Amino acid sequence: MKDDSPQAGEMEAAIRQRINRQQTGETDGDVNVTQHLARIGVLGWTIITPPLGGLLLGRWLDHRWGTGVAFSAGLLMAGFAAGGWSAWKWMSHPHA
Repeated sequence: MKDDSPQAGEMEAAIRQRINRQQTGETDGDVNVTQHLARIGVLGWTIITPPLGGLLLGRWLDHRWGTGVAFSAGLLMAGFAAGGWSAWKWMSHPHA
């Protein structure tokens, strides 16, 4: 028994589209709140981790060689540059 109503045709098209998306791995494009929060968290870690790593390494080098804050300041700035560049690349990626 076949239903030829317009609603049945729309339902078949929606089912076919859903099956095709599942086979190709596409999504509807809807992103929920937790996914947005996760992306914001990753962005924060991307920005903060390199400067902190640079600062820790710089403090260790300054302590080891007695250079004041030369390495700390330099590596902190390099870390901010690396973190900013990394965040920029992450945000311009299609998943963002």
